[in-house]
Amino acid sequence: MNDMKDDVSILFESDLNRSAAYIGDELAGECDFKVEGDVFIIDHTFVSKEYGGRGIAKKLVLKVIEEARKRNVKIRPVCSYAYKVMAGKEEYADVLDSAEI
Repeated sequence: MNDMKDDVSILFESDLNRSAAYIGDELAGECDFKVEGDVFIIDHTFVSKEYGGRGIAKKLVLKVIEEARKRNVKIRPVCSYAYKVMAGKEEYADVLDSAEI
């Protein structure tokens, strides 16, 4: 096994409406969203089974949150994982869409 396996890069790919996790050149996971006005609707978060348990999914959601703050947009987490990360947490209240599910 290659030491690069532990080197995770989290990128915000606005042209693809997602944050993406790469290990080397391999896509390890993604957090997808739709844009509706000034709201990012997170509808899917996925990490390949072989990379599970490393906190990658949370890093993906946090990258979308970071970008939402930069762009002054809200987030509606319809993906169950993103909802679990964000719902009821004061640190994300500033970006949580009031029309939250």
